[in-house]
Amino acid sequence: MTSQYFRKEVDGLTVFVRLTPKSAKDAVEGVETTDDGRAHLKVRVRAVPEDGKANAALIKLLAKWLDVAPRSITIVAGATSRLKQIRFEGDPGSLIAKLSGSIKL
Repeated sequence: MTSQYFRKEVDGLTVFVRLTPKSAKDAVEGVETTDDGRAHLKVRVRAVPEDGKANAALIKLLAKWLDVAPRSITIVAGATSRLKQIRFEGDPGSLIAKLSGSIKL
């Protein structure tokens, strides 16, 4: 059994992301499960991991992908790591519905 790639919060969601910078394209590629059973949303961005450029590209991509305001997205853990925790502010039910409708499993 695998874990979920997000955690429901009182006023939003925390999504577990594995970011690959310096990719050929910006894309959300679906959910991957690592050998230890943890699940992550797999995301690629063209930006380089310097001066926060890859993180900014990640936030911009996720905002467009889920049709939410970029200001409602915060990186709460892993700012300098490939594995990140991204906080989405908003109605958890609505955000889960958007994730479910947008994700390729």
